[in-house]
Amino acid sequence: MHKDILVIGGTRYFGKLLVQRLVRAGHKVTIATRGYAPDPFGARIERIRVDRRSETAMRAAFAGKRYDLVFDQMCYSPLDAAIAVRTFGGKVGRYVMTSTIDVYRGAAASGAGFAESDLAVLAQPIDTRYPWHDPQRAVESYVAGKVQAEAYLYRDGSLPLVTARLAHVLGGPDEFTGRLSWYVDAVRGGGALRYTDGDARLSFLGTQEAAAFLDWAGAQSFTGAVNAASHGALSARDLFGRVAQVLDAPDRVQRVDGAAPGVLSPFDADAALVLDTRRAQGLGFAFSRTDEWLDDVIRQHDLAFV
Repeated sequence: MHKDILVIGGTRYFGKLLVQRLVRAGHKVTIATRGYAPDPFGARIERIRVDRRSETAMRAAFAGKRYDLVFDQMCYSPLDAAIAVRTFGGKVGRYVMTSTIDVYRGAAASGAGFAESDLAVLAQPIDTRYPWHDPQRAVESYVAGKVQAEAYLYRDGSLPLVTARLAHVLGGPDEFTGRLSWYVDAVRGGGALRYTDGDARLSFLGTQEAAAFLDWAGAQSFTGAVNAASHGALSARDLFGRVAQVLDAPDRVQRVDGAAPGVLSPFDADAALVLDTRRAQGLGFAFSRTDEWLDDVIRQHDLAFV
């Protein structure tokens, strides 16, 4: 059954891959962006140019519109969540917000990994005074913003909501965070990895699987939080070693105290952050293993380095 679908974002990284999947499936797809980044979809999609952070602009842009499904790739704070509620309440069949593994930072895992219920989302405070839309604070506010965005949406309860808590997403050279490139560049540059804890493993997800998971989640009927991660968590030490192995380069490492001065790598952590994906698996999604896709992605970054 073809649907009328809105993707807020969708011009880069796995959001672009999600739009590609939806278009190929024959859905009517609209993307909403500020219009600054080009997209490759031509006449196959519709476009709405709008500032996601402006409630006035959002309500004007979507006045009178209804959608079977909305994917919100750009909900970064409780302010964004409030705008979503006031813009789309009562006008969508399903609302999928892209969230993150980082919402579990500071929580306590009840098992070998973090299950959805380990974040008491309804108990999270919402800071109405913080300048969430200040671009200078985008990095420092990211984790708290995602937690509080989820808290606002669930507390309000007016959207048929899924929050997809994705593991750290790794993709090719278009990965705008530059995190995997850091490791490839370090290995190719002959540097040594300074790491704090070789057992502090994190969950990861490839871009194609991230897009596939969101596509799947949008087509289901369940609501609530759901985790997504490939099987096989890696620490920063593990990831550096894998890059060195793939590139047939020396695996130089140095364990340091967490308080030691110097630059640490993007995925260096002082505690494990692994997702329990049993809910998604029980609902029917089959995750890959990290080692099934990671080597190819590393090679893509190496080509970009060359």
